[in-house]
This record gives sequence, C-alpha cells and structure tokens, in this order.
Amino acid sequence: MSRLLYLDTKFGISGDMTAGALLDLGADYEKVKTAIESLQLQGFDIAVSRVKKAGIDACDFNVILDHEHHNHDHDMEYLHGHEHHHGHEHHHEHEHHHEHRGMKEIRDIISKAAMSQQAKDTAIHIFDLLSLAEAKAHGTNPDEVHFHEVGAVDSIADIVTVAVCLDDLGVDGIVVEGISDGKGTIRCQHGIMPIPVPAVANLVQQQKLSLKILDVEGELTTPTGAAIAAIRTSDRLPDSFKVLRTGYGAGKRSYAVPSLLRAMLIDGNEAVEASAGLEEDIIIKLESNIDDCTGENLGYVMELLLDEGARDVFFTPIIMKKNRPGQLLSVICSADDVSRLEHIIFNETTTIGIRRSVHQRSLLERMEMTVNTQYGEAEVKICRTPEKLKVYPEYESVKKLCIANGKCYQEMYGVIKAAAITALQQ
Repeated sequence: MSRLLYLDTKFGISGDMTAGALLDLGADYEKVKTAIESLQLQGFDIAVSRVKKAGIDACDFNVILDHEHHNHDHDMEYLHGHEHHHGHEHHHEHEHHHEHRGMKEIRDIISKAAMSQQAKDTAIHIFDLLSLAEAKAHGTNPDEVHFHEVGAVDSIADIVTVAVCLDDLGVDGIVVEGISDGKGTIRCQHGIMPIPVPAVANLVQQQKLSLKILDVEGELTTPTGAAIAAIRTSDRLPDSFKVLRTGYGAGKRSYAVPSLLRAMLIDGNEAVEASAGLEEDIIIKLESNIDDCTGENLGYVMELLLDEGARDVFFTPIIMKKNRPGQLLSVICSADDVSRLEHIIFNETTTIGIRRSVHQRSLLERMEMTVNTQYGEAEVKICRTPEKLKVYPEYESVKKLCIANGKCYQEMYGVIKAAAITALQQ
C-alpha cells in the first residue's frame, strides 16, 4: 500500500493549521512534546484542544507565548484593513520584543532537538525554502536572512511539530494541488504588505506552486504554510483512491471562509488502473542535490545503493546556487527500502536533505531465461507486449562471454539474442 498525505488547502494553510491537521490524523503528540521540550528556546508552551470551525470539529494546535516573545502572526489586531483593525496597531507592533534568528541559529536549534534525523531534515528544508523566499523579498543572501515573524519561537514550534508529525505518520508522499490566498493588505514587521505577502508570492514562483486568489479580505496562506505546501511530492491527486483517515486543523483567524485545513491519508494504490498486458506498481524516487562530493565518493555511493536493493541509481549534472556545478543524485526504489537507502545517502555523502516522490509505473510482463550459445551459457531478459516479445541479453553475461572468447560486445550481444529468439520459437 502507498500511503499518501493530501493537504486540502482550498481555504489556505499555515503552520499551526497543518500541525493541528496532522495531529488530528493520529500523529503521536508525545513525540511532538518531546521534540518541543528539547528545543533550546524560552518563553512558550504548546496546547492542543478541540474547536468548531464552520460546524466542523477540528484540532487546534496552539503555541502559547509569553508577553516578551509574542508574535503578531497569530494576532488578529495586527491585521490591517480587516474588520478586526484597531487604531493602536502601530503602537502595538513595538510593544513586543522580536528575536531575530538567521538560518545558522535555526539549523543549530533543530539539529540538537530530540527528533529523528528525517524530521530534522524536513524542518530544515522548510526553513531553507522560507529563507530563499525571504532573501528574494529583501534583496539579500539566504544565509544572511534574519527571520522576524517566521523565525520567532511560535513558527519554529509549528515547523518542528509538522516535521515530527510527518515522520511519525510515515507517508510515502505529499499531495498539494495548489494554495489559496485572499486579498487586501496586512501589517507585518516591515509595515503594510499586499496579500499574498512577498514571501508567499516568492514561494509560489520559486517552487512552482499553483495559486488561487479568493474573493476574501485577509491572509489565508502564511509564509510558513506556503513553505510546508512546497515540500509536496505531487501536484495531482490520483484519479481514484481510498481514504484511510481524515483530520482537520484549525487556524486562529476569522474570515469569510473557515480557517480550516483538511488533511487526508489515502491509499494511492487505488489509483492504478489495470492495463492489458501490463503490470502496475508504486515506486519511490529519492533525490538530493550534491555539490561538494568527489567523483570517487559518488561512484562508491552508487555501488552501495545498488548492492542494498536500489532499482536504479543515476547522476545528472546541474548548476546550483552561486553558480556551483553539482550532481543530482536520483535513486529509484521500493517503499520498503527507503529508510535503508536514505541512511546510506546521509552517511556516505555530504547532503543534508533528501526529497521523496511517489510514482505509479506500468511494467511490461517480464521473465528471465538461460540460453545456450556456441560460446557458453548466457542470461536473457524477456519482455512481452500484446504485439511482440522483446529480448535483452544481460550485460554481465555478454561481458563474461566476450572476455572468455575474445569477441567484441556487439557481436556477442547479437549471438545471445539470436539464440534466445530461436529457443522461444521452439
């Protein structure tokens, strides 16, 4: 079974909404508490409760901040041009202390937390996406971005909670068809901003997210929510699927549409429609961008991955940020092999993050056979289509007989293929 997570973002998405929806799906709250309590942060606590949104029972994940650390991202009085607008907003902005943290400090906080390596990688990946979007908005380098609202303790808690929940639910992929946002303006740390705010607009562009603007005054999607949506593995729901579980996460704001995020755990195998003469299965693709490993190192990793069950491993030359040449490592494997192969990649390369995507594939019916030739035995793979058979001599067999008999590769390949066709016709 392929477990997919579908985030239904028709009414927006934020960090606390996502955390609530994932906890409502059944993610282990004790693991969340352990991770949150291990963070080297002060001035906050978390609470989980049940609330009603548009008559729907939902999980409310709440980061409770002390006065000093209060973050206006969750404060309705901080909205501008909304029915909750108050004349003392600007004064209110300066009443609270905002800690400014760069990515170095955030990575350090997350790396020391009591959570799995996969959860740490997910949390850091979400913050990396945020830093890239904020850097573009402010005309600076991602490593030099100092987060204000998204770097405050409540957003770190939201993102860590989401990462721990995703890891605990053990999903094979995340489906987000797109994000929705409202209209108007919002007051933030830097003043009055249009909605979607610059960070959300940049995430939409950089991560190729689909965006729909609703006829609603207010910010439906926060930068944290957009960054979470951006870690999706697919933009499209299967044509048909079986729903395993549904969860709802509540937001803190009140708009013309309910501040509600629906999450579904679905069985993606239900989407596979049988095709005549074809087998169907689900595979996982692992990807990582690497720019500081030697060719020898990467060659060694490829051998290890193939020896440990990877279906295929390949490298694609890419140009990374700061115009550095690098390699895109791609690994095709079954869901059962993901954890073991990711461990090899993390342990043997310099990467700090691995992307997962779930793929449905069609396979030709296949079989293996041993054929006798004038030069010796050889292994052959046979694939069948409704119209014909395809014959593929195995590389190692061709190589072995070439060396043993002093023949060239193409000649020996033809001899083995002809022998296989003859044997099939008998």
